[in-house]
Amino acid sequence: MPDLPTPRDDAEAALFTECWDAVLSYADLCTSGSTAAHQLAREAFALGIREARAAEDGARRGTGRRSPRLPRIPLLLTAVRTTAADWEAAGQGHKLDPELRLWLNSPHAARYTGPPPTRPIALRGLRDMQEPDAALLWLAEVEALPLRAVARRLGLDPAAAAEELNQVRGLFRDRCHRNHLDAPMGAECRSYIRLLDAVTRSPAAETPEDLSRHLATCQECAEAAACLRLHGGGLPAALAQGVIGWGGLAYLERRRRAAEVRLGAGRTDTPDPDAEAAREDAGRARVLRHGLLAAAVLVSLLALAASLIPFGSADDTAAAGVPADTTPVAGPGPALTGPATDGPTAQDPTATRTPGWSTPATTTPSTAAAPGRPDPEPQGTSSPTAAGGTGDTVADPVCSARYHLVNQWPEGFQATVTVTTEDALDSWRVAWTFRDGQRVTQMWDAGFFQNGTRVTASAADYNRSVAAGGSFSFGFLASWQESNSEPYAFSLNGQPCAAS
Repeated sequence: MPDLPTPRDDAEAALFTECWDAVLSYADLCTSGSTAAHQLAREAFALGIREARAAEDGARRGTGRRSPRLPRIPLLLTAVRTTAADWEAAGQGHKLDPELRLWLNSPHAARYTGPPPTRPIALRGLRDMQEPDAALLWLAEVEALPLRAVARRLGLDPAAAAEELNQVRGLFRDRCHRNHLDAPMGAECRSYIRLLDAVTRSPAAETPEDLSRHLATCQECAEAAACLRLHGGGLPAALAQGVIGWGGLAYLERRRRAAEVRLGAGRTDTPDPDAEAAREDAGRARVLRHGLLAAAVLVSLLALAASLIPFGSADDTAAAGVPADTTPVAGPGPALTGPATDGPTAQDPTATRTPGWSTPATTTPSTAAAPGRPDPEPQGTSSPTAAGGTGDTVADPVCSARYHLVNQWPEGFQATVTVTTEDALDSWRVAWTFRDGQRVTQMWDAGFFQNGTRVTASAADYNRSVAAGGSFSFGFLASWQESNSEPYAFSLNGQPCAAS
């Protein structure tokens, strides 16, 4: 890797390899292309290593209390953010993600470089910890490494690593609580400090209504609540977003997927009984799902065959004034025609049309089908019949969509969508409808367009093609008010998808 610092020894060389993967992953989120991502990663990596070495050399020469600093990986990730800000200031912002550029020029970015008392609680709490403790917390919670691998990397006893991690979580909570007390805040925020501490300590405690309303309107107190609440699975998101800033949740999702790939490839040196049992359970679950899917397909085929069996002769059917069986056969592959809410609308001039988008055919009253009458034309067309109308046939779903709520906090949440398609695709659009007026604010691995409650996600340049029987996923951040129900009416390229 050119332009990178030379490792001092073998241990630092191994550390460089692990850190480079994390830095490049975040740099890829921050830039608009692969070339810019590698350039940003190299510059940030060199900057971060210089800062880490300077801090280590200063600690060895100096005496007394060490200066607060982050562990190696989060330090390098903040160097990516700093280098991106330097690019924007130097007129190279065109290489960055447009949403990152907006964030860098907003007050949100200033919080990460401003006076320490005003910085995010998670950033201050992690910096105040001893570096080995902070590294253990970051590797286990954000990088999602198996605990046995973290223990080997940090030289801990694998048998005692779980207890060590629990103690470190409690230590992080104490640091965050102290920093929250020291932060400048108004009288209303200070009146909720003790109640917030008590509510977040117990997993069974319910948040009072007045405190919930306050957390919905106060960003600093909401961040503190996420750091103080160690139960519920929200700590990784609080760390990633509080330390990295922009793209923290997207980075967290990428690292979790990377960890799943590593576990699937079996790269751990020592077998992990818990991981083996989890993989066996996952395999049994897949076999069960595939068996249920095969049974559902068989039942659908039997139902289709039964519907095609004529009841009575063709003469009897003609005498009754009903044409013989003219049910159309669905064409191969998903059609690109979809409802108007699946694509850009004429009312939104800023929206971009997806290639291959076509306006759906409309049905006039003079061609409306009689209830229960089969449509003699393929789906999407209309023609008059003896009864004076046509009807639309409902095809079996050619895809399945799985919605997963990853994390939720006051007024916001993170979710992923995984779609499995029966047919090969050279591009895709996935649409769904929110029940409670949720609004998507950021999406990765796809572009998005929202019209009211209907959201359409379109393929990125690097994941347009999907093999037959394959799957693809994307994630997003969104806001919510009062209720956050699962969305419905998923479709792929205008064709309905079954929920899974």
